[in-house]
Amino acid sequence: MTKVVHLKALVLLALLVLPQIVLSQSGPAITAAEIQKHVKYLASDQLEGRKTGTKGGEAAARYIANEFKSYGLKPVGDQGTYFQKFEFVSGIELGDVNTLTLALPGKTTNLELNKDFRPLGFSTSEAYEGSVVFVGYGISDTAKKLDDYAGVDVSGMAVLVLRNAPPSEMGRDFSQYASLRYKASKAKEKGARALIVVTGPEDSDSDDLIRLTYDNSSGNAGLPALNVTRKTADQLLASAGVTVKDLQKKLNESKQSNSFLLKEVTVGAKISLKEVRQTTMNVVGLLEGEDESLKNQIMVFGAHYDHLGMGGEGSGSLRPDTSAVHHGADDNASGTAGVLELAQAFASNKNLLKRSMLFIAFTGEELGVLGSAYYVNHPIFPLEGTVAMLNMDMIGRMNNKTLIVYGIGTSPGFETLATKYNKDSTFVLKLNKDGYGPSDHASFYAKRVPVFNFFTDIHSDYHRPSDTYDRLNYPGEEKILHYIESIAIELNATADKPQYVAVEMPRQPAGGRSTRVTMGTIPDFGEQVQGFKISGVREGGPAAKAGLLGGDIIIKFGKIEIKNLYDFNYALGERKPGDEVDVVFKRGNETKTAKVTLQRRN
Repeated sequence: MTKVVHLKALVLLALLVLPQIVLSQSGPAITAAEIQKHVKYLASDQLEGRKTGTKGGEAAARYIANEFKSYGLKPVGDQGTYFQKFEFVSGIELGDVNTLTLALPGKTTNLELNKDFRPLGFSTSEAYEGSVVFVGYGISDTAKKLDDYAGVDVSGMAVLVLRNAPPSEMGRDFSQYASLRYKASKAKEKGARALIVVTGPEDSDSDDLIRLTYDNSSGNAGLPALNVTRKTADQLLASAGVTVKDLQKKLNESKQSNSFLLKEVTVGAKISLKEVRQTTMNVVGLLEGEDESLKNQIMVFGAHYDHLGMGGEGSGSLRPDTSAVHHGADDNASGTAGVLELAQAFASNKNLLKRSMLFIAFTGEELGVLGSAYYVNHPIFPLEGTVAMLNMDMIGRMNNKTLIVYGIGTSPGFETLATKYNKDSTFVLKLNKDGYGPSDHASFYAKRVPVFNFFTDIHSDYHRPSDTYDRLNYPGEEKILHYIESIAIELNATADKPQYVAVEMPRQPAGGRSTRVTMGTIPDFGEQVQGFKISGVREGGPAAKAGLLGGDIIIKFGKIEIKNLYDFNYALGERKPGDEVDVVFKRGNETKTAKVTLQRRN
């Protein structure tokens, strides 16, 4: 018996001194062949792009859960399963009543839904009746000498706007104002009560109505919004003796506003939309640590398993006109395979673990880190005991040995760890201190958990159907996973808990060319709220200096009411570095105001 105890002690010592050798020699190894097997299935046509809430996404979740079970991971999800389920808004559909009536000189016309008009997906469900003002493209930019709201009062009225933006010219680029959300936000800011959008003939030969789609944003536009055909818009404009074609031609040629009230014209609109809600799930499995003093401390290994499904408009595809399987081999079957391989490797040595390890395959990342946001707001284990989160997002296309590692500044010693296990120069490391970024690690960092995020960079197949399994560098990913494994072993065995560090927001050097500004806020996409909810603030940034905290909901920025992220972004975009802005926000049941001095964005 004594001999056995001594042998175990020697093995544990070897684990601490030569961790990679022990793990690679005992139990299942991390191999390029197994990585490819996982990716080939997850990125197959059969799973149809793994879109959140679809059968393909559910099939991917079941596959991951079955793998966790085969490795011996403990199910710690709902009712003793591997699934942590939650609801999300997956779409929008027409409600019971949607009508549009035109009251014109001498007649009243009732228009037909889906033939003459259609609500926009971000519209509120409410009614409007009143006058209409034509306001060109709905742009207000005095610096570029185009203000479609100059000289007209739209307070309490509907505005009729052209879709898209006028052609840009030297020194006057209007493309940033083409967004329908911008037009809605600006109309609301100017006091309008409804938005009517029409597509001009110089933008499209057809007069098709805009599809009813959900834009994956929390918060509606704050006013009724609808799209009408040119024929319908021409009926509104008839009393002024002009057509949509006439007005667009004049605006595009002159780049000058030509706004006016449509006299003797009123519209009556009733809009009713319903959110489509679905259930999705994170996949969670646990390896419990053996050290009584450390086993309640949790290391999280994460990657998102969802992708873009069949693509299409509003999906995030960079080929939005193509309906095809978006395979998502690198994004992020590669990271999911990484979680599976690490889970299997550590499970084969679980009796040697000190801290516990939680493996999570997140859903909904492509919709705004929904899965990780849900987890950190409904943690299975207390976040106070979560010592680190290691995230893998797109680790399958290593080129020229380059590996990007985020988060090295989020805890003392993380930079040393990142370089220590690359002494043989296996990788050309690009190290970044920041703990925020467009992936699931940011949700944890916003909750004061130190993080690593591993990434092999963007490529030409990103968010396109061509991101297929045969294009990945599997030997390269195998090396990356051994590297992550080595870092994780040391983190698991160290006696001291990694301490959180708030990384200061990068500053723009003097003389920098950027004129964009920042408030240093991190969006929270995990909840549907009226306003702009923040999950965290960047250390040293304007919001942090003004006292804002994660969980606050911004409802007013200067004089502009904030109903959603779009309102906030457009309001921010009209400011310059050094501007002082009164920001009104909700914190719990309190409404507070802070004076924020904006900084130049780096």
